[in-house]
Amino acid sequence: MENCWTFVSYAHIIVQMLAMGYVLYRFARPFMQNRYGAVCTGIAYFVTMMVLYIVPFEINNLTAYGIGMLSALFVMCRADRRNYRQKIFIAVTFFALRWLSVYMVGIVTEEMYQRIIGAAYMVGHPRTQLAVYIVVEVMDVAVKAAVAGISVGYIVKAYVYKNENMSIKEMLMLIVPSITGITGYGIMQYYQTYMESNVRQAVSGVYHILAFLHFGISIITIVVVTVLFQNIRARQEEKLQNELLSAQIDSTEKHIAQVESLYQNLRSVKHDMTNHILTLERLYAGDQEEEAKVYGVELKHVLSEAAGEIKSGNPVTDVILQEWKREVEKRKICFHSDFYFPKCSRINAFDISVILNNALQNAMENTNGDTPYISVHSYHRDNAYMIEICNRFTGDLRWDLENELPVTTKRKAEEHGYGLANIRRVARKYSGDIAIDVKEGEFRISIMLMMDSG
Repeated sequence: MENCWTFVSYAHIIVQMLAMGYVLYRFARPFMQNRYGAVCTGIAYFVTMMVLYIVPFEINNLTAYGIGMLSALFVMCRADRRNYRQKIFIAVTFFALRWLSVYMVGIVTEEMYQRIIGAAYMVGHPRTQLAVYIVVEVMDVAVKAAVAGISVGYIVKAYVYKNENMSIKEMLMLIVPSITGITGYGIMQYYQTYMESNVRQAVSGVYHILAFLHFGISIITIVVVTVLFQNIRARQEEKLQNELLSAQIDSTEKHIAQVESLYQNLRSVKHDMTNHILTLERLYAGDQEEEAKVYGVELKHVLSEAAGEIKSGNPVTDVILQEWKREVEKRKICFHSDFYFPKCSRINAFDISVILNNALQNAMENTNGDTPYISVHSYHRDNAYMIEICNRFTGDLRWDLENELPVTTKRKAEEHGYGLANIRRVARKYSGDIAIDVKEGEFRISIMLMMDSG
């Protein structure tokens, strides 16, 4: 019977380690690129804990499980070498949930041991006592794994942006509840050890109730903070999407007006074309070649203005660049365009229009200096399509630390960050991003978009 009790105790600890390794696997899997890395993470945790359990020297439980979690974190980082802050969040959160769930459920289990298994009837019936002990041990492992697993499940479900890099501020905000929970657990364990060792008095009753409430509230806090934070992120993302949609609608309306204006100009020229041709024929018939040449040059200039000077390979971008050229030159700003639209790619013309309209508006409003200018340039390298827009800029920039975008010191430029946010949003839609550089009196924004999804 004694061997049976010993075997059940060892089996309980091993199965509990295995169950927690599985919970860690379920936690890490959605955040990693492949299932193999998540499996290795769970195995690394289980194997480390087993080794530390069977080693002959004594080691503090908190230290042992900390080593196990560090080994799992190391495997996570080796298996998926990206977004390390997110992996730290997973490790710290799981470490806290594991301790809090185990000891919260352990308080209930301990009461069951004392009141049921330690009862006089059970002492007189050792086989029945062993059977009940096995049932309690199985329930103990199942409930502990369930509490940790359900908590992890809520976090994984609520964590929408699993593939986005986690900032330092986000990581700190999300791991603070876990650190607080573990700190509270450490204080309560120290109090319990002190009372049992120095005062020679076992803690129970109110202490167990308070400990149970602390562990439960800590678990709920960890989950709720993560869920609320992700909900806030989702609302911010929705707001940005609505802003981008509004910008696209404004761009579309502007394009329609520009195309209608162009169409009216072409209709006007087409209506008078017969008269122009007759006039040229009469001039040549009357041997007035000089007058005919002058008339032809003027007609060519009118046709050029109606059709537009800029040929970018797409009618939408042609109209946008042409209209911005006219608007910019009205302000005595030199405008140069070496832009072409990437044909045979997945890039949408209206997304490019959002980039051009926002970038050119920012450039026009913030161009300064003795020789103001704006230039638009595009090219591609392999699968990357690049757009570079430069403008003359002499002054200082301040940065919006929240959005990591620059905002100029001008009052008008309060919308500068808004436009850049829309540009970045479009770039990230095509797996790209933006880069901003200010040097030698020039503001340069570079936008990278991937032409193919692969």
